Amino acid sequence: MQWFEMEDRWLAPYAMRGQASRGRVYPESPHPFRTIFQRDRERIIHCTAFRRLMGKTQVLVGKINDHHRTRLTHTLEVVQISRTIARRLRLNEDLTEAIALSHDLGHPPFGHAGETALADLMKEHGGFEHNLFGLRRVDWLEDRYPEFPGLNLSWELREAFVQHCKNQKSPECQPFLQAGGPLLEQQLADTVDSLAYDTHDIDDALGTDLIDFDEIRNVPIWRRGEKIVSDLYTNLNKEDFRKAVIRELIAWQVNDLIAETELRLQRFQVKVLEDVRKCAEPLVQFSPEVAALKIELEGFLRDRVYRHPRVMRMAVKGKRILEELFREFVRVPDLLPTNHLQRWSGAPERVTHQRPQKLIVESLERVICDYLAGMTDRFAKLEYSRLFQADTD
Repeated sequence: MQWFEMEDRWLAPYAMRGQASRGRVYPESPHPFRTIFQRDRERIIHCTAFRRLMGKTQVLVGKINDHHRTRLTHTLEVVQISRTIARRLRLNEDLTEAIALSHDLGHPPFGHAGETALADLMKEHGGFEHNLFGLRRVDWLEDRYPEFPGLNLSWELREAFVQHCKNQKSPECQPFLQAGGPLLEQQLADTVDSLAYDTHDIDDALGTDLIDFDEIRNVPIWRRGEKIVSDLYTNLNKEDFRKAVIRELIAWQVNDLIAETELRLQRFQVKVLEDVRKCAEPLVQFSPEVAALKIELEGFLRDRVYRHPRVMRMAVKGKRILEELFREFVRVPDLLPTNHLQRWSGAPERVTHQRPQKLIVESLERVICDYLAGMTDRFAKLEYSRLFQADTD
């Protein structure tokens, strides 16, 4: 049986099918047994930007311990939960997984502090937004194939970067927005992203003693999970109790998301893919009860975790590193690695040796921003030491 026959037998009528994809910018021959979205997924896993997620901050900058999340472990949690729900709703699991795998590729080092730093530095030079940088990364900056620049991903996976973007007025967004609303697979990965980080940020905050149980018990959604675990188990130690509550909260949100999405599909009479595109409201959502509880939780995280002095101090350090690196590279462009310097419109002729069809010429500020945004936390610190500390190479 061919893969497209298997899709037709299994997928819901409103799910995205590989054979219905708008294809790739650079045409490629179909693979004999892998769908276009399977190939997307595998290209993401093997790309440089994906590997670098291992060294990029989620919330806690620097090495607090070996257990707190990084961008990579967060991404893998989003993948696992998204794929489970996609299977239950009979959506395209391969597309959902590819979107989840790629959704954080554009994040710079040092978490949201790093994005704030680059957005401020690039305010007069075209701006910076991590989703659009993710699209730029997979379209141009990844270099794995001799035939074309970037990863040559499917139109639908590239669309997901734009649909996830908060500022959709930029020119690169417009072709994707003309298709209508986001696919269900895109909506699912986006919604699960918030489910995962809300829950695991509590886990990490408790596990690293940023907050304690007395504080989190003021949050209704935590109290609900705690009551269920307390009714099921007795005499759990502090760590096992925390883990059990986190599992319960994830399971509850997953079940709620599935149930509410099925209700909304019925309410809006979604029968085919075009109905998804035309729907004026998101279809993949939590119930009003859970959505309200999540808003309270996110307020707690913002006030008590993300603004915790330890987190703020680490964030300020990361922001300062990027700011000083940016200014130094502007002052002395020759400090940039050759493969980045050759993309600068003002670069000397001697460095422009890259294949013409893969060379994009940019302003110096954009080239520097691309270089910094691609760094891991560790590499940014190392580059800072090389430039500003006398005892390093």
